[in-house]
Amino acid sequence: MGALVGDSNGPNIAAVRGTNSQGFGVEGESDTQFGVIGICKAVIGVKGVSETGTGVSGDSPQGFGVVGQSLTLSGVLGISNTSTGVQGKSTSGIGVEAESESGVGISAKGGRLAGFFDGHVQVTRDFRVDHVIAANIECSGDVTLTGADCAEHFDAIPDAVFEPGTVMAIGTGGALDASTKAYDKKVAGVVSGAGSFRPAVILDRKPSNGRRPSVALVGKVYCKVDADYGAVEVGDLLTTSDTLGHAMKVSDPGKGFGAVIGKALQPLGKGKGLIPILIALA
Repeated sequence: MGALVGDSNGPNIAAVRGTNSQGFGVEGESDTQFGVIGICKAVIGVKGVSETGTGVSGDSPQGFGVVGQSLTLSGVLGISNTSTGVQGKSTSGIGVEAESESGVGISAKGGRLAGFFDGHVQVTRDFRVDHVIAANIECSGDVTLTGADCAEHFDAIPDAVFEPGTVMAIGTGGALDASTKAYDKKVAGVVSGAGSFRPAVILDRKPSNGRRPSVALVGKVYCKVDADYGAVEVGDLLTTSDTLGHAMKVSDPGKGFGAVIGKALQPLGKGKGLIPILIALA
């Protein structure tokens, strides 16, 4: 059992309540487990209120400083009129960690900024900006995105083929389809996500029926290439070919102007293959 245990079945009646005008209302310390644990099935697991200091403080060398668990509302709720609602500090680990199995890990809303980062930021999956104007991010360090390209969602014609790596061209009404002819000046880019590369940023992302491919416009992407039109060497300019959704080496610079997809980053001697390229539409 704990050193202090409080039980309450009445509404709005605290099981344990600590009040202090200058210091801590409730302080919990543990060498191996939980400093303070609050479990509630209906409202708030742990509530800490302070006019000048700390609402809830938890200290644990090996376990959790503060744990809040709720089946219906917030596990931990921090409210402050002038300072920080919830603050997490760590000398060697993670200050605040958030995880959700089916929802959002962290959701933030601010009157001036939704998020402020004083340091470097790393994103290991898609960096999705659904509303660019409302999603400005300020940080004093670098924003590191581990994806390889900047892509954008486009509408596609109803029967379009656009698996990752496919070269896409602008079709009827601005919707995209797989390219079908050589030196096509309507080329739009390459569908992102093939090989080991994933998009770092996806623009104009919005709910759809799955007919909006993410097309890489800048950066590195794996691309379908047909080398039977000419062996591809590193640095060769690539354009569309007569092979559905495949690029080929630019053999005629005059025809290539306005139809260039990018530059080959790996060679392909013959046949069809998937190679990394540097997108450079021109």
